[in-house]
Amino acid sequence: MKKRIISVLTVCALAFALTGCAGKASDAGNTGAAPNPANSDLSAYSDLTMKDYKLVFDEEFDGKTLDRSVWNVELHEPGWVNEEWQEYVDSDENIYLEDGHLVLKPVQKKDTMGSGAFTSGRVNTMGKHEFKYGFFESRLKVPAGNGFLPAFWLMTGDEQKYGQWPVCGEIDIMEVLGDAVNQNHGTIHFGLPHKQDQGTYQPVKLTNFSTDYHTYGLEWMPGKMVWYVDGVKYHETSDWYSKTESGELNPYPAPFNHEFYIILNLAVGNNWAGYPDETTDIKNSEYDIDYVRVYQAPSYDENVQKPVKVVDLREPADGSNYVNNGSFTENEDLSDNKNWKFLLANGGKGEAVIEDGKIVIKSEAAGTEEYSVQLVQPDMPMKEGSSYKLSFKAWADEDRTMKTAVTAPNEGWIRYLEDTEVKLTKEPKEFTFDFTMSEESDPKGRVEFNMGKTGSTATIYITDVSLVKTKD
Repeated sequence: MKKRIISVLTVCALAFALTGCAGKASDAGNTGAAPNPANSDLSAYSDLTMKDYKLVFDEEFDGKTLDRSVWNVELHEPGWVNEEWQEYVDSDENIYLEDGHLVLKPVQKKDTMGSGAFTSGRVNTMGKHEFKYGFFESRLKVPAGNGFLPAFWLMTGDEQKYGQWPVCGEIDIMEVLGDAVNQNHGTIHFGLPHKQDQGTYQPVKLTNFSTDYHTYGLEWMPGKMVWYVDGVKYHETSDWYSKTESGELNPYPAPFNHEFYIILNLAVGNNWAGYPDETTDIKNSEYDIDYVRVYQAPSYDENVQKPVKVVDLREPADGSNYVNNGSFTENEDLSDNKNWKFLLANGGKGEAVIEDGKIVIKSEAAGTEEYSVQLVQPDMPMKEGSSYKLSFKAWADEDRTMKTAVTAPNEGWIRYLEDTEVKLTKEPKEFTFDFTMSEESDPKGRVEFNMGKTGSTATIYITDVSLVKTKD
């Protein structure tokens, strides 16, 4: 996931100006609506840590219009965050109730694609209903199509406590990319520099999340978070931290130990989900929210310690080379998460095949991002303080470029080896790049070859890929 980029005006400051921030929540952790006992059954969640949760916030959207005593409507210009195309407006076209659910509707205002071509809706409970810990649940149906990014997430209204984003923390419960509606991402953002911890749920028997409603849940406790889809637990973490500007650690479980508010929004075009194109059905797409509920226990024990992180760095399977099947002698499945994986995104089109001791990448469309056509191998064990050498042989049907890198998918996509341009010719050439691992040890580094948005779709050939440790 690409990091969330926040403009100079912070989320808190903008929301305050727009909503008036009508006071903080009570010491009990919420100022929620009265519980509805008929809707307080959590029996589907057999793994819930707390068994004595009580419903403290229940928004069923049964009225005729959005309840402004519960929800604020946010107003933001195009490009406010994440290079998004939509403008967030307060309009009955974009935000309305229908048949007992909230609709966030994208509307195209210009005939041409681009920034400002669309309006959409974004609502939050800042200053009205804020929570520290609990179980958060929403039943949702998301739109399908290039460029859509609906979200159900939590942010803090008090960025002064620990600092501006990402130091203040962010909790994402549901994010489904419009061009990958068979996957849900649950994520926390924290740290400085920005770090993230993300889990992805992709059910085997489900076509996508856009054809029907599905239930997304998060259990947030002192020192632990657990994510669910339709009652199925798919990710948990206790691994986060918070530092002051001087580099001192704040007491754990900061920053996730103060009040957060709820946000529902539909982005249209951004630097993670990509951008709408001629296949995106704006007119017949919408983000539907059936309900939002929050449950809490009577009390929480905040005397918790951060678990000791044990980093298990695997040994290379092939002598000193950490890359598996680096010479492409085995014909493997390029769509699974084992060894090599070929990825397409944001308009990239093509195919990859292994043949005759090399991998052949044929591109039909370069896409809008460098990673629109991408070959990766995950699970590279990177040890703090060690030096490494990445080498490979590559060529193309005509002169062109690609980029290589060693990245950190679980650490906010920081680069252990920076994105480096590789100039390819028709003749096979060996490329070598040396770098030192200066970050904390990471068992989940990733070797990348990025072949999108380079001005060429010429076929690329790669072989003899190796990542070796040159100094411990």
